[in-house]
Amino acid sequence: MVMRIVDLRSDTVTRPTNAMREAMASAEVDDDVLGYDPTARRLEEEMAKIMGKEAALFVPSGTMGNLICVMVHCDVRGSEVILGDTCHIHVYENGGISTIGGVHPKTIKNEEDGTMDLVAIEAAIRDPKGSTFYPSTKLICLENTHANSGGRCLSAEYTDRVGEIAKRHGLKLHIDGARIFNASIALGVPVHRLVKAADSVSVCLSKGLGAPIGSVIVGSQSFIEKAKTLRKTLGGGMRQIGVLCAAALVALQENLPKLQFDHKKAKLLAEGLNKMKGIKVNVAAMETNMIFMDMEDGSRLTAEKLRKSLTEHGILVIPENSSRIRMVIHHQITTSDVHYTLSCLQQAVQTIQEPCQN
Repeated sequence: MVMRIVDLRSDTVTRPTNAMREAMASAEVDDDVLGYDPTARRLEEEMAKIMGKEAALFVPSGTMGNLICVMVHCDVRGSEVILGDTCHIHVYENGGISTIGGVHPKTIKNEEDGTMDLVAIEAAIRDPKGSTFYPSTKLICLENTHANSGGRCLSAEYTDRVGEIAKRHGLKLHIDGARIFNASIALGVPVHRLVKAADSVSVCLSKGLGAPIGSVIVGSQSFIEKAKTLRKTLGGGMRQIGVLCAAALVALQENLPKLQFDHKKAKLLAEGLNKMKGIKVNVAAMETNMIFMDMEDGSRLTAEKLRKSLTEHGILVIPENSSRIRMVIHHQITTSDVHYTLSCLQQAVQTIQEPCQN
């Protein structure tokens, strides 16, 4: 029987802390659809302040948050958004911007560091003279940190340059900032500076911050008023959400400072993995809390074999494909958990690579 669980599937798997549960139990609440929940207002005001924007809105999920932002900016069906080909909005959000929002995606190749080539972005913007035939470009989307690039951070300078392109062509800029606080900690740059050029940002509360539920979107006052209407349309209007927002306020206070330690533990895990025969990790490219572990060509290792072996020891991971496993560190993973994972992995690698001879 497995007694120890080390859950590295994602930073979304955390359990509410005792402080969060206490805050939820005692939260002052009212009807948020009517606009009267005081704890929700406090969270939204705090997030708007932190992000350097006029207003904020709590939403049930990051997927809904991104969809609302895209739909507010692309308010004419058939509009086009420029975004990365491996970004979360394009790959993991069920094509909602198209099926629900009526927005056409124009993808640009994401580079290894999560950026898109600036020349390619500008070249992808449609000429308004061709509106009889083509979609009208309305929006550019960035993702910071960029999950499919291994949690890489987009610099403020890069984001500013994308923002300049957007303004030059009369477009808006949205940032999917699900892990924007990880980027802020890793870069040593205040989060409001990282999103200064953005017209809207979505921020996940239930990833690195460790709250149980929800995201917040931020932008101008007029943007948030439109977003509030769309939230209701999409079924995201909820009543006494102060119960959820109370946990998020605790997360901001208690877990935000812990992100730096998540990054250090991720680096420790990556360095240990990189010493194992048949495994490679690009440690130099690691910036935040994600580790992509690749199996070298010619080895007996596969992602599924390692996943199965780790599961037997209570270590939970997600294979990305047949030769890659993703691991994500969060505040409930200890240094001891990292060492335990490395020990179990080393044993699994040796068993797979050097099976007993009969």
